[in-house]
Amino acid sequence: MKNFTLGLNVVLVLAVAVLFYLHFASPPQNNVTTNTTKTVPNGSFKIAYFESDSIQSQFVYFNEVRAELQTKDQANAKILGDLKSTFASKYQEFQKIAPSLSQAELASKQQDLMQMEKVFQGKEKMMSDEFEDQKFKRLQDVKKKIEDYLKEYNKDKGYAFIFSSSPDLMYLKDSLYDITPDVIKGLNILYKKKK
Repeated sequence: MKNFTLGLNVVLVLAVAVLFYLHFASPPQNNVTTNTTKTVPNGSFKIAYFESDSIQSQFVYFNEVRAELQTKDQANAKILGDLKSTFASKYQEFQKIAPSLSQAELASKQQDLMQMEKVFQGKEKMMSDEFEDQKFKRLQDVKKKIEDYLKEYNKDKGYAFIFSSSPDLMYLKDSLYDITPDVIKGLNILYKKKK
């Protein structure tokens, strides 16, 4: 039994030695990691970033969208302000005449005021929901224009990643990789062509 264990240990040591040799002596494989769907090159890759606040302040289309949304928001605020003012006037009028009204008239006026308040709240919610929906769609359109432009821009640049810089997300950035001026210029040229 002792000879069998010694023989088994010798065989195992030889097997480990052969595997060790094969692992380190095999020629290095090409510098590509294969995945089941595509190959990803190993090694260095390029990253760039752009300043999102600069895009927001200098991309003409974004500014037009923002102005359009502000105009719509102000128009909504005026409509709601007028409705609120009408409601407040009716309420004050009701307060003045309430002491002289009969129980039935008082109940009827209170019912009218409650209905008016419900209409106001419904209108306010509907306008708010419509505005938020429009805002979301318009800002998604701006985002898509930026993404589409960056895809085109990157065809001859070869960046693996292009990030939008945000102070709360970015801790270190080398201005050497700042492509903001290129992005703003390209977006505005592209937007002028489509106008």
